[in-house]
Amino acid sequence: MKRLFDLVAASFGLVLLAPLFLIVACGIKLDSPGPVFFRQVRVGRHGRHFRIFKFRTMTVNAEAKGQITIGRDRRITRLGSALRKFKIDELPQLINVVLGDMSLVGPRPEVPYYCEKYPEDARRIVLSVRPGITDRASIEYRDESTLLGAADDPERAYVEDILPVKLRYYIEYAETRSLYGDIRIIIDTLRAIWR
Repeated sequence: MKRLFDLVAASFGLVLLAPLFLIVACGIKLDSPGPVFFRQVRVGRHGRHFRIFKFRTMTVNAEAKGQITIGRDRRITRLGSALRKFKIDELPQLINVVLGDMSLVGPRPEVPYYCEKYPEDARRIVLSVRPGITDRASIEYRDESTLLGAADDPERAYVEDILPVKLRYYIEYAETRSLYGDIRIIIDTLRAIWR
């Protein structure tokens, strides 16, 4: 039922949002040189790697300067800042949902580097489900880059302070997931963006 819900909702979303995608794509091309989409390897269900779709919000080759986004990161383009603020950069992940790599709701997929830092038991539980576009941790840490920007050592703050809390949310979701719960998280995500 969950997969059917994801497939129908994501397909409908892609059709409905097609005009917005076109406008954003044109804006990105006019704002800075480089591709419209940013694609990055993430760890999916059962540890399978896949390439995530996002609208590009940073300068080309920004990953070479670090994996995490910190505060007012200079790598973020002018348009990219607005796309991130309203989570519009995440919308192309609907393509990943249709392809079966992701779900609308589920633990956020990490890059292999950070996934390797999961404790073994946590990794087994978290990777037993498809990763999602949104989840409870995404709502709670929607200002994550600001928090990291205030830290003396952002990398250490992420690994030691933020990631363990996210993992608790991920495990709770994997163990108690339901279609009703997914709908609640989607509604709460939209409310958080609106606020």
